[in-house]
Amino acid sequence: MVFCKKAFLTIGTVHFAEVVAFYQCLLEQQPHPYAPVHYAEFHLPGMALAIFSPHSDHVQEFSCSDPSGFSLCLEVADLTTAIANIAEFHPSILKNSIIDASHGREIYLYDPAGNRLILHESC
Repeated sequence: MVFCKKAFLTIGTVHFAEVVAFYQCLLEQQPHPYAPVHYAEFHLPGMALAIFSPHSDHVQEFSCSDPSGFSLCLEVADLTTAIANIAEFHPSILKNSIIDASHGREIYLYDPAGNRLILHESC
């Protein structure tokens, strides 16, 4: 794609502050750029994660937390250590089971807006 200069995954949420705080802890970084109440951007290898508060005309659209087919998958070096670190600020991860898949081990968790994340450790 010659037109693509950068890849973003965007999360629109009415729970902006909670979602930004979750990703600050998860990714161990401050958002940059950051506009309180409106926009936060986190930088990941090969892409950016952007969180935004929807315009008042679109709040209804982003208030629905129905499951989606999209997941943010994060490769980790040590799944057990990652789970322990996340449990310090998001204890509900401990309710989930580690899945042994053909490509490695993984666990699902959900951010405060209900978006699914997959932590994956290669075999």
